[in-house]
Amino acid sequence: MTAIPASARIHPSAVIEDGAVIGENVSIGPFCHIGPKVVLGEGAELLSHVVVTGKTVIGKNSRMFPNAVIGGEPQSIHHNGEETTLTIGDNCTMREGVTINCGTVEGGGHTVVGDNNLFLANSHVAHDCQLGSNIILSNNVMLAGHVKIEDRAILGGGSAVHQFTRIGRQAFIGGLSACSYDVIPYGMLNGNPGLLGGLNVVGMTRAGVDRATIHRVRKAYKALFDEEGAIREKAAAIRDEFADCPQAMEILDFIAAESDRALSSPFRGKS
Repeated sequence: MTAIPASARIHPSAVIEDGAVIGENVSIGPFCHIGPKVVLGEGAELLSHVVVTGKTVIGKNSRMFPNAVIGGEPQSIHHNGEETTLTIGDNCTMREGVTINCGTVEGGGHTVVGDNNLFLANSHVAHDCQLGSNIILSNNVMLAGHVKIEDRAILGGGSAVHQFTRIGRQAFIGGLSACSYDVIPYGMLNGNPGLLGGLNVVGMTRAGVDRATIHRVRKAYKALFDEEGAIREKAAAIRDEFADCPQAMEILDFIAAESDRALSSPFRGKS
């Protein structure tokens, strides 16, 4: 029998299966369904008609709006019903119709979402995605499987991200963009196919990056993308010059890292 703390507020029409763990001050509204392996952290709120299923852990003070389905089985033809997981951090908001799936065995078995994320209506996070914190997915954003998104990235409405793609910290993906290749930290990508269009200077400024540092990062960007040659070779060649600039080094490290996808560029969509 599931133990429900006295501080929890549960609507009588909600279904909570035996085995679920309900934290203090949780609020579960009408016609919600909580599966037997779900853990809801302290202060979590489910407004109404929310399904939380699978082996899913949701952190403190997260909010789920009507028709969100959290922890569903992965939409993968390779999934054969194995038990995999979904972990969502604290203070996340999942608006109407949001879907977030558990992982697959082939992908490591874990979908992970950090803290303070905002997922707007009908956005989708597929199996085995790894998301950081303070990310915004606007309405109808679609993440395919195995996508990795670093902290403070923003994805505009209707954008779609190809499987195994990486999106760097504080990158910005424009609305309706097709993101088929990795996007560097602080990069801006727009269009279909998505092309790199410079740096997210507005986001950097809002995050407190000073003007001198932004100019340094712009210089590194130009050295990488305004000259002929292989991006990774150019990134290796300028490391010493930008060793004193953490933001530029973050871009260079991102480029040097192993990836299943090519790099987005301002020219043909990849490098």
